[in-house]
Amino acid sequence: MWKENVLRRVRRIGTLAVAAAAGLTLAATAACSEAPSPTPGTTTPAAGTFTTCMVTDIGGIDDRSFNASAWQGLQNAKAASAKQANPKNVSSKAEADYVPNLTGFVQQGCDFVLAVGGLMGGATSEVAKANPTQQFAIVDFKAPEANVYSMQFDTAQAAFLAGYLAAGYSKSGKVATYGGLKIPPVTIFMDGFADGVAYYNQAKGRSVQVLGWNKATQAGTFAESFTDQAKGKAVSDAFVAQGADVILPVAGGTGLGTAAAAQASNGKYVVIWVDVDGCSSAQQYCSVFLTTVVKNMPDAVRDAALKAADATGLVSGGTIGTLANNGVSIAPYHDFDSKIDAALKAEVEKLKNDIIAGTVKVTSPAQPK
Repeated sequence: MWKENVLRRVRRIGTLAVAAAAGLTLAATAACSEAPSPTPGTTTPAAGTFTTCMVTDIGGIDDRSFNASAWQGLQNAKAASAKQANPKNVSSKAEADYVPNLTGFVQQGCDFVLAVGGLMGGATSEVAKANPTQQFAIVDFKAPEANVYSMQFDTAQAAFLAGYLAAGYSKSGKVATYGGLKIPPVTIFMDGFADGVAYYNQAKGRSVQVLGWNKATQAGTFAESFTDQAKGKAVSDAFVAQGADVILPVAGGTGLGTAAAAQASNGKYVVIWVDVDGCSSAQQYCSVFLTTVVKNMPDAVRDAALKAADATGLVSGGTIGTLANNGVSIAPYHDFDSKIDAALKAEVEKLKNDIIAGTVKVTSPAQPK
């Protein structure tokens, strides 16, 4: 059911974008009728090499988050094996681009076609069914087709640690989170974050409040975009006006608006980034990143590409990243390492070990299975 809901939401977002920008309809039409072009600077691979091609979600290749992280994985695969050709990518601007972009890479003869993001689940299944001998892979979605390798992440576990950290660090007693869209790969972060705060409150007899998300009702605040930095700033400003001093944006490039506003706030609030260590992907904002809820996509994508290249047939099934297998984690504290109480850091580390051992259970309706 959630897939159908997501498709309806993305269609609505695409419609708004068309109304807002003249000429976008022509661009979308061109995207649907033409195969994607190779990434600038790439060359035709030599015979015998393994070609990897990536279709981004609507956030684009430079989102400093999940698309960029997956792209790094393909680059790492190239560095790890001489058999891997230089990877290619094409960015999707709207839902209408997904099927033609995926199909275009099939037509170009790519050996491994990667789709990034749960929003692309339906399109990936559709194109995989139409091309049963083609190897596909997808991030943040479990595809049933035998020619699709799925990479999922139990980010609720790492977000639980971030929620506990945020509650312990907060001086105002209010923290916040918001999403780009209300889809499982987003709400799983928000669930874990809220539960981590609740766990801290129970352990410490505190009442730190979470703004922007109610796990019980699965209702909260969403920017309706993974690219609108102005909207990210506006949402964050509203949270800060209510007293929040730690904010977790789960919104791709939209969250950069939150980071920029935090940097301009003169220490009024800090940010917890997502997907890839913010101090590596968005270094200019490292001074406001308390930590990052990391989704280890570079390793997952690298390993999938190498596995597919070495296989004698199609690779199916997939992986689920957890704290135990280092598929998810929280990043180093960087500039905040000396600002976080040593006891709090020790408690977060113990909590990580307790989650791995199973003595602390982390749950979310969006957890991968």
